[in-house]
Amino acid sequence: MKILVVGGTGTVGSEVVRQLKNRGEQVFVLTRSPEHASKLPQGVTGIVGDLLDPTKLGAFAGMEAVFLLNPVSTTESFEGLLGVNGARDAGAKRIVYLSVHHADRAPHLPHFGGKLGIEAAVMQSGMEYTIVRPNNFYQNDIWFKEALLNYGVYPQPIGSAGLSRVDVRDIGEVAVAALTTNAHDKKVYNLVGPEVVTGESTAADWSRALGKPIKYAGDDLEAWEAQNRAYLPASMLYDFKHMYAFFQKDGLKATPADVTQLTSVLGHAPRSFAAYAKEMAAAWKS
Repeated sequence: MKILVVGGTGTVGSEVVRQLKNRGEQVFVLTRSPEHASKLPQGVTGIVGDLLDPTKLGAFAGMEAVFLLNPVSTTESFEGLLGVNGARDAGAKRIVYLSVHHADRAPHLPHFGGKLGIEAAVMQSGMEYTIVRPNNFYQNDIWFKEALLNYGVYPQPIGSAGLSRVDVRDIGEVAVAALTTNAHDKKVYNLVGPEVVTGESTAADWSRALGKPIKYAGDDLEAWEAQNRAYLPASMLYDFKHMYAFFQKDGLKATPADVTQLTSVLGHAPRSFAAYAKEMAAAWKS
């Protein structure tokens, strides 16, 4: 099957590409970067294009299925809608869209609310569709490797209300199943971990995994903003600061039914954060 992965060089997209390739599918990746296209795994075809440019929608021609992931940006909604139109107009049979867990509960957050219109377009596209709504990724913690190893601090201000964070490998498994079979048509899946985690529990899991004390940096969003101003564009800084405020106040938790459904789709229990931290700690030490 010819499958186009939009956003196939990032954290989630590269995992979807890896799993599709391992299944022997014909995998194509749409990327803005010629450099990224040149570094794709052997057997994966890069297509240089930009969903801000409607003249580039020829990238969808001949594709049977599309995985649509739009990175957080001020143009996310436009790019997502062009991706839906590109897939539909090219005659793709199936689309899998990566949204976000409980997008409808926090539509004031730019990268939550911006996905709702794309979800609606996907549902009304006439294609077979699956919408996957993942929680915060375990693999985001790779960004905090230096803080964990060198300073003994876990800096992501996720608070104590609780998140049902998820392993990107589980996201990849569900996406690949939905792309390659019709068993998940018209389904919306919340992609979550098996337990609720907090800032303190995450630091404790890293402490056990690394064999050293790790302290949670706390919930001070003004301090977080000041520390990240040099690294994030203003729009993303605003978006993420408000996201963390939402996490701290309301959490982002799965229901038992979410976990049961995901376990059924995966054919195994969702991976736990503690197991992920132990695995990454071993990799970092080696």
